[in-house]
Amino acid sequence: MMLRKNDNVMIIAGKDKGKSGKIIKSIMSNEKIVVDKVNIAKKHVKSKYEGKKGEIIEKPMPIHASNVKLICPKCGKPARVGIRKIESGKNVRVCKKCGEDINEELSQPAG
Repeated sequence: MMLRKNDNVMIIAGKDKGKSGKIIKSIMSNEKIVVDKVNIAKKHVKSKYEGKKGEIIEKPMPIHASNVKLICPKCGKPARVGIRKIESGKNVRVCKKCGEDINEELSQPAG
């Protein structure tokens, strides 16, 4: 999975198709991500104390990583992501549309 926390992505499939947002959590074990303000589910929470009311909270739920495309910070369009090796032996993510490197300093590894 080539998506990282804090990447901007666009949803390409499902009920929220066309929406975009920032990745707030990445679940590597089953290739799912949680995108801010996308795939919202209502959860009923029971009151924990006597006298306090129960409530309904809205919570973003995970979606599969194959249902999103990374929005390239250089060209601003949703694009596929490739990998290229650089001289130091590290791998760098590359936008398949414009061919530019995706800035790794802004994106922290998921975890």
